[in-house]
Amino acid sequence: MAKVGLVTVLYKSDDVLEGFFQSLSVQTFKDYHLYLIDNSPGAETDAVVNQLLNKYPICHITHIKNPGNYGVAKGNNQGIELALKDNSAYVVLLNNDIDFPQDFLLADMVKCAEEKNEAVIIPKIFYHGTRTIWMAGGTMLKYKGYTGHVGDNQQDTEAFNKEGYFDYAPTCFMLLNSKVFDKVGLMDEKYFVYYDDTDFVVRLIKAGYKIFYMPTLEVFHKVSSSTGGGESLFSIYYLNRNRVYFIRKNYSFPVKQVALAYTVLTRGLRYLHYKQDQKKEMFRGFKDGFSIT
Repeated sequence: MAKVGLVTVLYKSDDVLEGFFQSLSVQTFKDYHLYLIDNSPGAETDAVVNQLLNKYPICHITHIKNPGNYGVAKGNNQGIELALKDNSAYVVLLNNDIDFPQDFLLADMVKCAEEKNEAVIIPKIFYHGTRTIWMAGGTMLKYKGYTGHVGDNQQDTEAFNKEGYFDYAPTCFMLLNSKVFDKVGLMDEKYFVYYDDTDFVVRLIKAGYKIFYMPTLEVFHKVSSSTGGGESLFSIYYLNRNRVYFIRKNYSFPVKQVALAYTVLTRGLRYLHYKQDQKKEMFRGFKDGFSIT
């Protein structure tokens, strides 16, 4: 089988890493190299990583320690470029706040990519510790300027067990043929965090690729473990900033105007219920989203 580069970006991730390393250690597929891009390096993280590597041995790892928080987009790009330089046939972008206990998951993904010539593959993703679906495929809601997850907050049923193609999925766990980057390019680092993967997927679909969903493969996601959740000041700022930037960048009239109007209206209703510091971050996010070039 082909060599695979696994790319994950750390930011104060010490508490979630054990499940991630344990999941990697049990994989039957061994021809992978893990690129651990660390945006919050330190002695404590080094100790955690070393301890986990002793407890859960994995094949090959490169730990890149950035001098500051470069953001998810740039971190992913660092890992992708390393994987491509090392001649990886496939790149898997994956969060580290996840568990994937099936020991055949990587092997089945690569086998599907090789035998069915699938360039982009995703698994089924659950909320951690449950059988409640987080993502069983996705859709691009372009007139609203955001995306939807198929099955979100629903219990797993046969309805979500059908293989198929989608025009959107998050990069929480996504296998990509390395040739994809030749046509699509890397992540747009202006996003820093949030919508960077959405922007990448829009470009991927425009380039003619399809996202293949493998429902037999299961990942469990500890949602928003590194950003404080959707109502933190950090998230309020970047979600609004990047949504506006994403719409402006990727859509033209009339989609752009409709999506921006919808965004301003719906965010405005939420603004009324925010505390003062949250209102300030939302306004700052909108302002900066309209000024990015």
